[in-house]
Amino acid sequence: MKTLYIECNMGAAGDMLMAALYELLSDEQKRQFVEKMNGLGLPGVKVAPCRKTTCGIAGTHMEVTVHGEEEREPDEPHGHPQDLLHDHGCGHQHGHAHEHGHHHASPGHIAALIDGLPLTERVREHARRVYDLIAEAEAKAHGCPAGDVHFHEVGALDAVADVAGVCYALEMLRPDRILASPVHVGSGTVRCAHGVMPVPAPATANLLADVPMYGGQVRGELCTPTGAALLVHFVQHFGDMPVMRGTSVGIGVGTKEFDRANCVRVFLGETEEGADGSIAELVCNIDDMTPETLAYAQKRLIDLGALDAYTKAGTMKKGRPGWELTVLCHADRIDRTAEDILRETTTNGVRVRLCRKYFLRPGSETVETLYGAVRVKTAERSGIVHVKPEYEDAAAAAEKAGVPYREVCEETMRAYHAGKRKGQADNE
Repeated sequence: MKTLYIECNMGAAGDMLMAALYELLSDEQKRQFVEKMNGLGLPGVKVAPCRKTTCGIAGTHMEVTVHGEEEREPDEPHGHPQDLLHDHGCGHQHGHAHEHGHHHASPGHIAALIDGLPLTERVREHARRVYDLIAEAEAKAHGCPAGDVHFHEVGALDAVADVAGVCYALEMLRPDRILASPVHVGSGTVRCAHGVMPVPAPATANLLADVPMYGGQVRGELCTPTGAALLVHFVQHFGDMPVMRGTSVGIGVGTKEFDRANCVRVFLGETEEGADGSIAELVCNIDDMTPETLAYAQKRLIDLGALDAYTKAGTMKKGRPGWELTVLCHADRIDRTAEDILRETTTNGVRVRLCRKYFLRPGSETVETLYGAVRVKTAERSGIVHVKPEYEDAAAAAEKAGVPYREVCEETMRAYHAGKRKGQADNE
């Protein structure tokens, strides 16, 4: 299985991830990558890979300039290179001020900008999803709806190039699965547009809520909201590096100097087909809850962090009808989930099984059909692809057009496969 492993010992930022992935491309792909990135139509944006070393380790720094100037943070003793993706609540000040560096935009404006990029629909969809994650995290941090978030640096042209570049590089590499180490977020504080914020910044903390992360002796913000959003969107499992062979290494180097190598490393190689980690099954028997209260408990358990919750009918002691409740969660949330089950249901005990898990990598795309735009859910692994229309979109389109739901689904799948054939032809 073609596996990409991201080492986040010094956190993650958009420009460093893009540079590391760029190093994994073939010489011809590198030429195509730079040519495409410089032809995105983003006003004044230029992308140039530069050789750079950090603590004696050679790698690539991806220099993204807007009208000839590269965005930087203030020259702080413990700063870190940023891709400058924060909203008005915690936007980083630039190391220099120029009229092209301050862009204000809503999530809708950013999505429209991405929609206009000359990239495949798959790449644009990934980029939109990354920005959606950032908007949701910033909105939660500042107590406002996601649509009301006004981006400063997130809307900057160089930042759009960073996100698009990572999504485009991954499209070229096409790994079967993406894994990553636990994320080093740094420590201390970071200076922002409206003051000094703790590390990790609130938006980053929200994004990494379900991701293994840690601080340390390095002072400064090592993982930016952009880096966090890219990891959360693409990475399927966070943990130790698996056994790999035929491995290529890419190194993305930052601009700041630390007492250790300031880089993100990515490893691309073959791993044996096997489980994608472990998952916990928590099971209990219930015979004294009404269907309505049990359904509410299932919803609460998912809201509290469970991956899934479902019931099977059964016969309990003394012939009483009842339910077997099964709740799935990550292995590191067993204790918390068991307590949630005991709190939200009437059971007095919970059984736990630790299982190996295999899964397809989930994704989503939007296709234009005769009945309007319909989202499509995808799942992939080792050449296996599952595709189906998003129910809510297909049902709404069917109701609006006055046609059967089945017709919208059939048209959506036809449009999806037609788009795939066109994309393959464009890339040849």
